Amino acid sequence: MNGAEALIESLKREGVEIIFGISGGAALPIYDALAKDDGEQIWNILTRHEQGAVHMAEGFAKATGRVGVCLATSGPGATNLVTGLADAILDSVPIVAITAQVPTHAIGTDAFQESDIMGITMPIVKHAYQVRDAEEMAATVKKAFYIASTGRPGPVLIDVPRDISQTEIKKFDYPASVEIMGYHPNQTVDQAAIEEARDLIAQAQKPMFYVGGGVVNTEAHRELLALAEKIDAPVASTLMGRGAFPDHHPLSLNMLGMHGTAYANWAVRETDLLIAVGVRFDDRVTGNLSKFARNAKVIHLEIDPAEIHKNRYADVALLGDAKQTLSLLLESCKRTEHPEWNKQIEKWKKEQPLRYGNNGLLKPQYIVEQIGDLTRGEAIISTDVGQHQMWAAQYYPFKRPRQFLTSGGLGTMGFGLPAALGAKAACPDQDVWLVSGDGSFQMNLQELATSMVYGLPVKIALFNNFSLGMVKQWQTLFYDNRHEGVDLASIPDFKLLAEAYGCVGITVTKTEEVRPALERAQEIDDRTVLIDFQHDPAEHVYPMIPSGLSVDEMRLQPESVET
Repeated sequence: MNGAEALIESLKREGVEIIFGISGGAALPIYDALAKDDGEQIWNILTRHEQGAVHMAEGFAKATGRVGVCLATSGPGATNLVTGLADAILDSVPIVAITAQVPTHAIGTDAFQESDIMGITMPIVKHAYQVRDAEEMAATVKKAFYIASTGRPGPVLIDVPRDISQTEIKKFDYPASVEIMGYHPNQTVDQAAIEEARDLIAQAQKPMFYVGGGVVNTEAHRELLALAEKIDAPVASTLMGRGAFPDHHPLSLNMLGMHGTAYANWAVRETDLLIAVGVRFDDRVTGNLSKFARNAKVIHLEIDPAEIHKNRYADVALLGDAKQTLSLLLESCKRTEHPEWNKQIEKWKKEQPLRYGNNGLLKPQYIVEQIGDLTRGEAIISTDVGQHQMWAAQYYPFKRPRQFLTSGGLGTMGFGLPAALGAKAACPDQDVWLVSGDGSFQMNLQELATSMVYGLPVKIALFNNFSLGMVKQWQTLFYDNRHEGVDLASIPDFKLLAEAYGCVGITVTKTEEVRPALERAQEIDDRTVLIDFQHDPAEHVYPMIPSGLSVDEMRLQPESVET
């Protein structure tokens, strides 16, 4: 067995079934090891771009909770992974990225297709390894998967020089467990802090939950639901927390923050106890930090100690796994009711629900509502970044975690299609819908070929306003309507583009065409379907809290009356 074969065998021992990637000179020994493999355990999916590969690994990981794996050759292959790795570190996505490297004797000589991928990625990965001894391959893979999947999840890079891939090893011995000096991700929750939190909850008159991706990653949604019902506290989620709490539940406030519901943001303004679970108090939620939840004490449940007190001081910090911590709180807290608080929130919901105008043009919010109705809120929804992302987050009726795949922290255009394909590869029996925009979609549209070659049929709702919609919205509202660098014109014809890749293409320009087009797409299960929805180009995302401001400056749908 050589180093490359040891790598593939190690991946098998970790339960890896799918690798997304592209080969190249330095990666030839690794791909040769895949070719020698019997093919029964690892499915090698050849993507059309390395960025597509890393986002597919992210989509796989987000949809399953398992570590996604991508593979690239040296030099430009490796550097093409950078955006996806940065995306994964900000959104806490467990992936292992394997990069081939020039031979060890050539490292540092500016050899053909050499790049210092270790140095390039060190700030955007949990850890990076370069294997310099083939005998260490198995142990390195074990460590990489352990680091990626424990504590706060994230990306880990393994760089494999070509000569190490080709070196024969004396013995393959895959470790049963691993201990890494200085890395202790399993925190024991402080019982005294649990009791402090319990007392604050008992005293609160207007408690609410603010929940994020940490609830999704730890699959703590059942504990969250039980505790919210027990203490009668409403729940608002971040963009990354969509699906952590069911939208149909009476205690649901949908999403909070810049484009959150008015009633969620008003609740944050008025709450006297904010129970923050698996969140980092980022700027898209808080706006002006000094005014965010200014009347509230804060209980912060978080697995990453670096996030405690980073942006907002926590009166009680509960360091540990969200599932475990919520379970302890559930045991400790007594049942309480807050009828007046919830009555006030119901009043806000009735006065200012999510709404949009009707000027006779096709509305993007209506499209999302129809997708939700057709799929009964059961589909996996992947998005790109921009207006369509916010409409999907606002209007799709999420029921469970791991339904919503999106790029939150980095805001990566081009994420959506490959992420949808990664999810479809992981969950072939589930409906996967991509909600994308005409700007974002063109950044990785080449992966339509991957969807067809590997039988990964997804449904694509392309929101086409012939512009970079969110940037245009900001220019309209804050730059005196000066639109520069946002016009995408009417190129390409997305229906013809889809058909060129062997997909089904449909164009929709009228409201009455929406449902028939969606139903036709839903009936087709042997190829990807792209529906080009040419909607009202002037439609904006509301509510909106301008960047850096507070809920007091929230802008509502112009047709509505602010409370």
